[in-house]
Amino acid sequence: MRARRLIAAASVAALAVLSLAACGRSAPDVAAYVGDATWSTERVDAIYDDVQADFGEAVRQELGRTGVSPSPEQLRSTVTRQDVLNLLVSLELGKRVVAEKNLQVADNVSATQLESVLRVPATTEYTRLWSEWIDILEALNQQLPPAELSDDSVMAVYHAIAETGAIDSGLSVAEVRQAFGDGGFVRSATAVSVALQEEAERADVSVNPRFRSLGVPSFVSGPQGPIVYALPYVDEDGPVTDISTPEPPQSSEPAEPVDPNDPAGVTEPVRN
Repeated sequence: MRARRLIAAASVAALAVLSLAACGRSAPDVAAYVGDATWSTERVDAIYDDVQADFGEAVRQELGRTGVSPSPEQLRSTVTRQDVLNLLVSLELGKRVVAEKNLQVADNVSATQLESVLRVPATTEYTRLWSEWIDILEALNQQLPPAELSDDSVMAVYHAIAETGAIDSGLSVAEVRQAFGDGGFVRSATAVSVALQEEAERADVSVNPRFRSLGVPSFVSGPQGPIVYALPYVDEDGPVTDISTPEPPQSSEPAEPVDPNDPAGVTEPVRN
């Protein structure tokens, strides 16, 4: 078996898409509803455009110092509108879980610390929202009881990471369990996902069908640095592909505290 060394940081769940037609929530200019909160497609576009503008300017300045003219591809960040909506919905659900469970959230991570992780300038709203999300995520990881470890939850985490190319695909359950050690970070991820799933149901989450299944933002520290990814929703019994919707979805031990000098954090390695 060949598995690249990988340190899992903040693995969490993804939330399936709910039809906007449910409960009369069908405004085409609304990207998502979470309870009484809404985000317009215009707001998603504005955050996305902000990322692209600041990223492109940063690349121009960096390459300009070397006399190199950047290509159009180099001027475009890999952040997508889907990434923006993932972050907005996850942040709202996380805040609700923290409030409901009366959890303590420390202000540890700044946008500046995440700039190199996200490869997005700290000046963007996207990076600032990420810094707020990481603080909430760490509170959930540390203060929620870890979930039981199942083959389905282990493999859901594995497949999400494998999609990024950070670990070999095609491994068996036994090989992945060996690679993940005692699976502490999977237990934490599953516990967080269950809490967010329950809150999503209470808040009656609905998402515009122009977006695919929502993934809660996370990242892992790999050999070449942190890797941003979204883990498909996992509960204690296995992957979840729907959240109490009458219509088909449209077409996607607790963690250690975050080190302020290393916002990716460290839990446990994937061993060869």
